[in-house]
Amino acid sequence: MDFSMFGPGIVLGLGCIGSAIGCGIAGMASHGVMTHVDEGHGKFIGLSAMPSSQSIYGFVLMILMRNALKAGTVSPMSAVGIALFAGLAIMISAIYQGKAAATAIQASAKQPAIFGKSAAALGIIESFALFAFVFALLLL
Repeated sequence: MDFSMFGPGIVLGLGCIGSAIGCGIAGMASHGVMTHVDEGHGKFIGLSAMPSSQSIYGFVLMILMRNALKAGTVSPMSAVGIALFAGLAIMISAIYQGKAAATAIQASAKQPAIFGKSAAALGIIESFALFAFVFALLLL
């Protein structure tokens, strides 16, 4: 049995799980807020979709890790280690980005003027997923 593709599967799975949870959390907040306000629904939907980018990081890492494994530049065990910890960082970033998006949606529904300020926090949380992504690339 060949276990060499565990690493690519792990990093993709964790990134997608985090994105699904984060978007779910933010999406639920968006739905609740849209029942109480008459405008700005597009902004709320946009915020609730922000955690989806972490699945893209997992997808790109999966492809690059698979290629590195096929080329023999990384061992299967190293790939699992890289995938597990980078994937966890990406997943947790997506979940907390979803939680922050939920509060940004709720806050900007009450005070529309703070939309940009509350969205800035989502970018900061996203940067940690980017750090994990780039550091994983350096290890491949």
